[in-house]
Amino acid sequence: METRELAYFLEVARELHFGRAAERLGIAQPPLSRAVARLERRLGVRLLERTSRRVTLTPAGEALLAEGTAALAAVEAAVRRTRRAGGAQARLLLAMKPGGDGGGLLPDVLAAYEREPDALPVEMVFGYGARQALDDGRADAALLYAPRADLTGLAVEELVVEPQVVVMPRTHRLADRREVSMADLDGEVLPRTPARPDGDGPMVTEGGQVMQLIALGRMVAVLPHSYRRLLREDLTAVPVPDAPPTTLVLAWPEESRSRALAAFVRVTAAVAARRNAPSSAAAPALQTAPDLR
Repeated sequence: METRELAYFLEVARELHFGRAAERLGIAQPPLSRAVARLERRLGVRLLERTSRRVTLTPAGEALLAEGTAALAAVEAAVRRTRRAGGAQARLLLAMKPGGDGGGLLPDVLAAYEREPDALPVEMVFGYGARQALDDGRADAALLYAPRADLTGLAVEELVVEPQVVVMPRTHRLADRREVSMADLDGEVLPRTPARPDGDGPMVTEGGQVMQLIALGRMVAVLPHSYRRLLREDLTAVPVPDAPPTTLVLAWPEESRSRALAAFVRVTAAVAARRNAPSSAAAPALQTAPDLR
């Protein structure tokens, strides 16, 4: 199977119209029809039912739409990572939400990582699409909060467990409480994110947007405790004891074989272990890198 033929089929499968698909792909319709026909011959199954009025997917076409979308995304991600690894200035890309490093864990991690012999320069990819950045190859690793984030297909290292707080304007009806329950938040508008698009709240894609919308009275947000250090003067944070705790994790693709990434995982785990130590005595640094071979 050629990736070009697969990409052509996926566009037709999404549009269910050869003319619109050809226009989106920037090609003429006859070559598109021939490419899909070749793909059907290669696979030995009919993918589309065509009439003069409509195009529909067969069960085989529905299967290839789902599986092919994931496969093509994986190929494109592999191309991005390969080019980055072989470039003149190789680097490690870390995706995260603004402020989403467990209360300032990252500066110590970066300082320790620079001393590693396999270290690469680290660049940040900020935004609420950190998981998507991993999937499409725009990042090598990501700091994510479980259970909010989907960790399917990722290797993870748990770093910090945090209680949650609700962030709201200081003029909010609940702002003077010592703590609130999830039931107290019934009827409140909560944000939507690319990872959690359901709901009726505003769609947010970065941290500054969250705080601005809260300050405007458009919503409140339940966030990890460490986000309190990012509060503006007109906002407050109140503990929510019955909200499930969140766990900051370092996540990366299971199939990764990068020595630079293995060193970054090892260093991050060691710094988190020291941060989580119950006494001033630092926890011993981890000596074994995760098996990425």
